[in-house]
Amino acid sequence: MGQELQIKPVTPNLGAEVSGIDLRKADAAAIATINRAFADHSVLFIRDQDLTPDDLLEATRRFGTVLRVPYVNGMESHPDIIAVLKEADERKISTFGGTWHSDFSFLPQPPAATLLYAIELPELGGDTIWSSQYLAYETLSEGLQRLLDPLRAIHTGWPHGTTGPSPDVPVSRSIKMVRNDPSADRETAHPVVRRHPVTGRKALFVNPVYTQRFENMTVAESKPLLDYLYQHSIRADFTCRLRWRPGTLAMWDNRSTLHLAVNDYDGHRRLLYRTTTMGEVPVAAGQNTGSAVAA
Repeated sequence: MGQELQIKPVTPNLGAEVSGIDLRKADAAAIATINRAFADHSVLFIRDQDLTPDDLLEATRRFGTVLRVPYVNGMESHPDIIAVLKEADERKISTFGGTWHSDFSFLPQPPAATLLYAIELPELGGDTIWSSQYLAYETLSEGLQRLLDPLRAIHTGWPHGTTGPSPDVPVSRSIKMVRNDPSADRETAHPVVRRHPVTGRKALFVNPVYTQRFENMTVAESKPLLDYLYQHSIRADFTCRLRWRPGTLAMWDNRSTLHLAVNDYDGHRRLLYRTTTMGEVPVAAGQNTGSAVAA
Protein backbone atom coordinates (compact mmCIF):
# COMPACT_ATOMS: atom_id res chain seq x y z
CA MET A 1 0.00 0.00 0.00
CA GLY A 2 3.01 2.32 -0.12
CA GLN A 3 3.14 4.22 3.13
CA GLU A 4 2.19 2.73 6.46
CA LEU A 5 -1.29 3.13 7.94
CA GLN A 6 -1.24 5.89 10.55
CA ILE A 7 -3.86 7.16 13.02
CA LYS A 8 -3.29 10.68 14.39
CA PRO A 9 -5.75 12.27 16.87
CA VAL A 10 -6.98 15.75 15.93
CA THR A 11 -8.14 16.70 19.47
CA PRO A 12 -7.52 15.05 22.85
CA ASN A 13 -11.06 13.63 23.00
CA LEU A 14 -12.62 13.44 19.54
CA GLY A 15 -11.54 12.74 15.98
CA ALA A 16 -8.49 11.30 14.23
CA GLU A 17 -6.87 11.55 10.82
CA VAL A 18 -6.16 8.30 8.98
CA SER A 19 -3.41 8.22 6.37
CA GLY A 20 -1.38 5.66 4.47
CA ILE A 21 -4.31 3.59 3.22
CA ASP A 22 -6.20 3.09 -0.03
CA LEU A 23 -9.64 1.77 0.96
CA ARG A 24 -10.01 0.08 -2.41
CA LYS A 25 -7.07 -2.21 -1.53
CA ALA A 26 -7.34 -2.41 2.27
CA ASP A 27 -7.01 -5.89 3.74
CA ALA A 28 -8.91 -7.27 6.73
CA ALA A 29 -6.18 -6.26 9.19
CA ALA A 30 -6.29 -2.64 8.00
CA ILE A 31 -10.08 -2.52 8.28
CA ALA A 32 -9.83 -3.95 11.81
CA THR A 33 -7.33 -1.21 12.73
CA ILE A 34 -9.67 1.46 11.38
CA ASN A 35 -12.60 -0.03 13.30
CA ARG A 36 -10.57 0.10 16.53
CA ALA A 37 -9.69 3.73 15.82
CA PHE A 38 -13.35 4.44 15.12
CA ALA A 39 -14.31 3.08 18.54
CA ASP A 40 -11.57 5.15 20.19
CA HIS A 41 -12.13 8.46 18.37
CA SER A 42 -15.79 8.40 17.12
CA VAL A 43 -14.87 10.49 14.04
CA LEU A 44 -12.27 9.59 11.40
CA PHE A 45 -10.93 11.66 8.50
CA ILE A 46 -9.53 9.28 5.88
CA ARG A 47 -7.55 11.42 3.44
CA ASP A 48 -6.43 11.01 -0.17
CA GLN A 49 -8.98 8.49 -1.41
CA ASP A 50 -10.05 8.00 -5.04
CA LEU A 51 -13.46 6.37 -4.83
CA THR A 52 -16.14 5.80 -7.43
CA PRO A 53 -19.71 5.42 -6.12
CA ASP A 54 -19.28 1.64 -6.32
CA ASP A 55 -16.02 1.90 -4.35
CA LEU A 56 -17.77 3.99 -1.69
CA LEU A 57 -20.52 1.42 -1.31
CA GLU A 58 -17.98 -1.40 -1.06
CA ALA A 59 -16.03 0.51 1.61
CA THR A 60 -19.26 1.17 3.51
CA ARG A 61 -20.12 -2.54 3.48
CA ARG A 62 -16.76 -3.30 5.10
CA PHE A 63 -17.79 -1.18 8.11
CA GLY A 64 -21.40 -2.37 8.45
CA THR A 65 -24.68 -3.12 6.70
CA VAL A 66 -25.65 -0.37 4.26
CA LEU A 67 -28.82 1.43 5.34
CA ARG A 68 -31.10 3.15 2.83
CA VAL A 69 -32.42 6.07 4.86
CA PRO A 70 -35.92 7.57 4.71
CA TYR A 71 -36.96 11.06 3.59
CA VAL A 72 -34.15 11.66 1.10
CA ASN A 73 -33.95 10.07 -2.35
CA GLY A 74 -30.61 8.55 -3.24
CA MET A 75 -28.82 8.86 -6.56
CA GLU A 76 -30.74 7.39 -9.46
CA SER A 77 -27.78 5.16 -10.36
CA HIS A 78 -26.94 4.30 -6.71
CA PRO A 79 -30.06 4.57 -4.47
CA ASP A 80 -28.01 3.88 -1.32
CA ILE A 81 -25.88 7.01 -1.89
CA ILE A 82 -27.16 10.53 -1.26
CA ALA A 83 -25.57 13.25 -3.38
CA VAL A 84 -25.17 16.16 -0.96
CA LEU A 85 -24.99 19.01 -3.44
CA LYS A 86 -25.39 22.77 -3.18
CA GLU A 87 -24.94 24.68 -6.44
CA ALA A 88 -23.14 28.01 -6.70
CA ASP A 89 -26.37 29.80 -7.63
CA GLU A 90 -28.26 28.54 -4.58
CA ARG A 91 -28.12 31.34 -2.02
CA LYS A 92 -29.86 31.92 1.30
CA ILE A 93 -31.06 28.33 1.54
CA SER A 94 -30.79 25.80 4.34
CA THR A 95 -27.80 23.46 4.08
CA PHE A 96 -28.55 19.74 4.31
CA GLY A 97 -27.48 18.87 7.86
CA GLY A 98 -27.20 22.53 8.87
CA THR A 99 -28.56 22.05 12.41
CA TRP A 100 -26.85 20.05 15.18
CA HIS A 101 -28.21 16.49 15.03
CA SER A 102 -27.58 12.76 15.05
CA ASP A 103 -28.65 11.20 11.76
CA PHE A 104 -32.19 9.82 11.66
CA SER A 105 -32.41 9.28 15.42
CA PHE A 106 -36.17 8.68 15.07
CA LEU A 107 -35.61 5.24 13.51
CA PRO A 108 -36.16 2.23 15.80
CA GLN A 109 -32.54 1.32 15.00
CA PRO A 110 -30.81 4.65 14.34
CA PRO A 111 -27.76 4.60 12.07
CA ALA A 112 -24.39 3.52 13.43
CA ALA A 113 -21.91 5.16 11.05
CA THR A 114 -22.29 7.82 8.39
CA LEU A 115 -19.66 8.10 5.65
CA LEU A 116 -19.29 11.32 3.63
CA TYR A 117 -16.89 11.52 0.67
CA ALA A 118 -15.81 14.85 -0.81
CA ILE A 119 -15.97 15.31 -4.59
CA GLU A 120 -16.10 19.07 -5.24
CA LEU A 121 -15.58 21.80 -2.66
CA PRO A 122 -15.42 25.57 -2.27
CA GLU A 123 -11.96 27.02 -1.81
CA LEU A 124 -13.00 28.13 1.69
CA GLY A 125 -15.93 27.23 3.89
CA GLY A 126 -18.26 24.26 4.05
CA ASP A 127 -16.55 22.68 7.06
CA THR A 128 -18.26 20.07 9.23
CA ILE A 129 -18.14 20.06 13.05
CA TRP A 130 -18.74 17.16 15.43
CA SER A 131 -19.36 17.14 19.18
CA SER A 132 -18.69 14.25 21.57
CA GLN A 133 -21.79 13.10 23.38
CA TYR A 134 -19.64 10.99 25.69
CA LEU A 135 -18.19 14.23 27.03
CA ALA A 136 -21.60 15.88 27.00
CA TYR A 137 -22.82 13.21 29.43
CA GLU A 138 -19.65 12.79 31.49
CA THR A 139 -19.40 16.52 32.30
CA LEU A 140 -22.93 16.77 33.69
CA SER A 141 -23.36 16.87 37.44
CA GLU A 142 -23.94 13.56 39.21
CA GLY A 143 -27.40 14.75 40.16
CA LEU A 144 -28.40 15.47 36.58
CA GLN A 145 -26.88 12.20 35.40
CA ARG A 146 -29.04 10.32 37.92
CA LEU A 147 -32.10 12.21 36.71
CA LEU A 148 -31.42 11.53 33.03
CA ASP A 149 -30.23 7.91 33.18
CA PRO A 150 -33.71 6.31 33.41
CA LEU A 151 -35.49 8.80 31.11
CA ARG A 152 -36.62 8.20 27.55
CA ALA A 153 -37.28 10.81 24.90
CA ILE A 154 -39.60 10.85 21.92
CA HIS A 155 -37.92 11.24 18.53
CA THR A 156 -39.81 11.85 15.31
CA GLY A 157 -38.87 12.63 11.74
CA TRP A 158 -41.87 14.84 11.03
CA PRO A 159 -41.94 17.70 11.65
CA HIS A 160 -38.15 18.07 12.02
CA GLY A 161 -38.13 18.65 15.75
CA THR A 162 -39.11 21.70 17.74
CA THR A 163 -36.17 23.84 16.64
CA GLY A 164 -35.05 22.20 13.40
CA PRO A 165 -35.89 23.15 9.82
CA SER A 166 -39.52 23.10 8.73
CA PRO A 167 -40.88 21.97 5.35
CA ASP A 168 -41.17 25.65 4.41
CA VAL A 169 -37.41 26.30 4.71
CA PRO A 170 -35.88 25.97 1.23
CA VAL A 171 -33.12 23.41 0.82
CA SER A 172 -30.83 22.69 -2.08
CA ARG A 173 -32.81 21.60 -5.15
CA SER A 174 -30.57 18.55 -5.48
CA ILE A 175 -31.85 17.19 -2.15
CA LYS A 176 -35.06 15.39 -3.08
CA MET A 177 -37.08 15.22 0.12
CA VAL A 178 -39.90 12.68 0.37
CA ARG A 179 -42.83 13.71 2.54
CA ASN A 180 -45.48 11.47 4.11
CA ASP A 181 -42.95 8.67 4.50
CA PRO A 182 -44.37 6.13 6.98
CA SER A 183 -40.86 4.93 7.86
CA ALA A 184 -40.10 8.42 9.19
CA ASP A 185 -43.48 9.85 10.20
CA ARG A 186 -43.52 8.08 13.53
CA GLU A 187 -42.75 8.67 17.18
CA THR A 188 -40.04 6.48 18.64
CA ALA A 189 -38.91 6.45 22.28
CA HIS A 190 -35.18 6.11 22.92
CA PRO A 191 -33.07 6.36 26.09
CA VAL A 192 -31.92 9.91 26.84
CA VAL A 193 -28.60 8.34 27.83
CA ARG A 194 -27.52 5.35 25.78
CA ARG A 195 -24.72 2.88 26.39
CA HIS A 196 -22.49 2.40 23.37
CA PRO A 197 -22.59 -1.21 22.09
CA VAL A 198 -18.83 -1.34 21.41
CA THR A 199 -17.16 0.87 24.03
CA GLY A 200 -19.71 0.50 26.82
CA ARG A 201 -19.50 4.25 27.53
CA LYS A 202 -22.58 6.35 28.24
CA ALA A 203 -23.52 9.07 25.75
CA LEU A 204 -26.21 11.72 25.71
CA PHE A 205 -28.73 10.88 22.98
CA VAL A 206 -30.99 13.86 22.27
CA ASN A 207 -30.80 16.44 19.49
CA PRO A 208 -32.77 19.57 18.50
CA VAL A 209 -33.83 18.29 15.06
CA TYR A 210 -35.58 15.03 15.97
CA THR A 211 -36.13 15.00 19.75
CA GLN A 212 -39.61 16.29 20.61
CA ARG A 213 -40.04 15.78 24.35
CA PHE A 214 -39.43 13.42 27.23
CA GLU A 215 -41.64 10.35 27.34
CA ASN A 216 -44.82 10.93 29.40
CA MET A 217 -44.20 14.70 29.43
CA THR A 218 -45.50 17.53 27.27
CA VAL A 219 -43.36 19.55 24.88
CA ALA A 220 -43.70 22.58 27.17
CA GLU A 221 -42.64 20.61 30.25
CA SER A 222 -39.67 19.10 28.42
CA LYS A 223 -38.39 22.23 26.72
CA PRO A 224 -36.35 23.89 29.52
CA LEU A 225 -34.24 20.83 30.24
CA LEU A 226 -33.90 19.82 26.60
CA ASP A 227 -32.79 23.33 25.68
CA TYR A 228 -30.14 23.17 28.39
CA LEU A 229 -28.90 19.80 27.12
CA TYR A 230 -28.78 21.02 23.51
CA GLN A 231 -26.58 23.96 24.49
CA HIS A 232 -24.41 21.93 26.85
CA SER A 233 -23.88 19.15 24.30
CA ILE A 234 -22.09 21.40 21.77
CA ARG A 235 -19.54 23.09 24.02
CA ALA A 236 -16.42 24.04 22.07
CA ASP A 237 -14.19 21.76 24.13
CA PHE A 238 -16.30 18.75 23.07
CA THR A 239 -15.79 19.36 19.36
CA CYS A 240 -13.55 18.72 16.39
CA ARG A 241 -13.73 20.35 12.96
CA LEU A 242 -12.89 19.15 9.46
CA ARG A 243 -11.67 21.37 6.67
CA TRP A 244 -12.53 19.26 3.67
CA ARG A 245 -10.43 18.66 0.59
CA PRO A 246 -11.33 16.51 -2.43
CA GLY A 247 -10.74 12.83 -1.76
CA THR A 248 -11.41 13.05 1.99
CA LEU A 249 -13.76 10.47 3.47
CA ALA A 250 -15.21 11.38 6.86
CA MET A 251 -16.75 8.64 8.97
CA TRP A 252 -18.60 9.34 12.21
CA ASP A 253 -20.46 7.48 14.92
CA ASN A 254 -24.05 8.68 15.30
CA ARG A 255 -24.30 6.80 18.60
CA SER A 256 -21.75 9.05 20.32
CA THR A 257 -21.66 12.33 18.38
CA LEU A 258 -23.72 15.21 17.05
CA HIS A 259 -22.67 17.01 13.88
CA LEU A 260 -23.29 20.24 11.98
CA ALA A 261 -22.65 21.24 8.36
CA VAL A 262 -21.47 24.86 8.26
CA ASN A 263 -23.36 26.92 5.67
CA ASP A 264 -20.86 29.67 4.86
CA TYR A 265 -20.08 29.13 1.18
CA ASP A 266 -22.85 30.82 -0.85
CA GLY A 267 -21.77 31.31 -4.43
CA HIS A 268 -19.68 28.12 -4.55
CA ARG A 269 -20.48 24.55 -5.55
CA ARG A 270 -20.09 21.75 -2.99
CA LEU A 271 -20.68 18.07 -3.75
CA LEU A 272 -20.19 15.08 -1.47
CA TYR A 273 -21.51 11.49 -1.53
CA ARG A 274 -23.03 10.06 1.63
CA THR A 275 -23.72 6.51 2.83
CA THR A 276 -24.97 5.12 6.13
CA THR A 277 -24.66 1.86 8.07
CA MET A 278 -27.38 0.23 10.11
CA GLY A 279 -27.26 0.59 13.89
CA GLU A 280 -28.83 -1.16 16.85
CA VAL A 281 -31.79 -0.54 19.12
CA PRO A 282 -30.34 1.95 21.66
CA VAL A 283 -29.66 0.44 25.08
CA ALA A 284 -30.34 2.51 28.19
CA ALA A 285 -27.51 3.58 30.49
CA GLY A 286 -28.43 1.08 33.18
CA GLN A 287 -28.55 -1.90 30.81
CA ASN A 288 -25.64 -4.13 29.83
CA THR A 289 -24.68 -4.09 26.14
CA GLY A 290 -22.49 -7.14 26.49
CA SER A 291 -19.40 -5.06 25.71
CA ALA A 292 -16.16 -6.09 27.30
CA VAL A 293 -15.34 -2.45 27.88
CA ALA A 294 -16.66 -0.91 31.06
CA ALA A 295 -17.95 2.67 31.26
